[in-house]
Amino acid sequence: MARVLTNIRLIDGQTEIKNAFLRFEKRIIDSGMMADFEPQPDDQQIDCVGKIVVPGFIDMHCHGGYGIDTMTGNPEDLVQLVKKLAQEGVTGVLLTTMTQSVPNIQSALKSIVKATETSEGILGIHLEGPFVAKAYHGAQPASEIINFNPNLFDNWQQIAKGRIKAVTYAPELPNSDMLETQCHENGILASIGHSQATFTEADKAHADRVTHLYNAQTPLHHRDVGVVGEAFLNPKLNVELIVDGIHVSPEAVKIAYQQIGSDRLELVTDSMEARGMPDGVYELGGQQVNVANGAAKLINGHLAGSVLKFKDAFKNMIQFTGCSLLDAVKMSSVNQARELGLADQGILVTGSVANVNVFDNDLDLWQTYYQGEPLNRR
Repeated sequence: MARVLTNIRLIDGQTEIKNAFLRFEKRIIDSGMMADFEPQPDDQQIDCVGKIVVPGFIDMHCHGGYGIDTMTGNPEDLVQLVKKLAQEGVTGVLLTTMTQSVPNIQSALKSIVKATETSEGILGIHLEGPFVAKAYHGAQPASEIINFNPNLFDNWQQIAKGRIKAVTYAPELPNSDMLETQCHENGILASIGHSQATFTEADKAHADRVTHLYNAQTPLHHRDVGVVGEAFLNPKLNVELIVDGIHVSPEAVKIAYQQIGSDRLELVTDSMEARGMPDGVYELGGQQVNVANGAAKLINGHLAGSVLKFKDAFKNMIQFTGCSLLDAVKMSSVNQARELGLADQGILVTGSVANVNVFDNDLDLWQTYYQGEPLNRR
């Protein structure tokens, strides 16, 4: 039996139809204008008048949430985390590790791999560190930072069973060219972050993307525009952006949108275990984090990930920049799916996976369908 959402405003990732229908089972069957809608005998019609329908979100950078840390969570915990994320509209995620000891990173990789056996929502692993700069370590423990070791990295990818999809690194460090080569030979995205690189160093790097723009990287300066300037000027780079109003001010978000555009920006949460939890004391990779008023900070005052939900990042992006819904969808779903080579995700066209988010006119999430099945009671 197919579900049909009717009388919707459909933003499918390629275009917008203001009075539309969307028919799907596990995959999208068809869509179009309501004027062309022909009911089928086995349709389950759901009248969604006034609702906005977009593809499920993909988060390329997530350290945890709902009391679960990707560095310490067991496989069952991680599966539950992904289920919780899906209820807030995230239908695909790269679970993200952080700079820790080699044994701790390897333990986290093993747990994530085990979790992927029962959770298709885990699209891979984002390795954030330990190949980063101490000067811009942020919440990454400086004592555990190391230079790139190709044998170690190869071992980690074997442990991960090929599921490492992105690596955050500092291109100015020794052996970074080896990291880039190894990444590209294995289809892994090389992402500049936690970096002290000058603009020249960043521009010479063979990177694919930039991790959490503005944060933990050389800023835009009129004599050396740094990593931020490289993100602005290099049309080949996809660029992460944490749109919580804390990591990046609304004005800086708007500048990034105007300079980089919706075809390269990617909203991320960079969330830690306090996402979806009350204020209090939590951990990020074994470090104490104090969470209050929407900000997560280490004892030294450094921001330590976020408590941002992706559905709020989507809403904030529209409010901060005035961007169109189609542009917001590109930055939340389309670009991520393209970057990961997932031709049947991030869009809502015939044959694509039916990962669907339904918002009301106030841009509050009303329902999420994962592979065609509803996740929230209505």
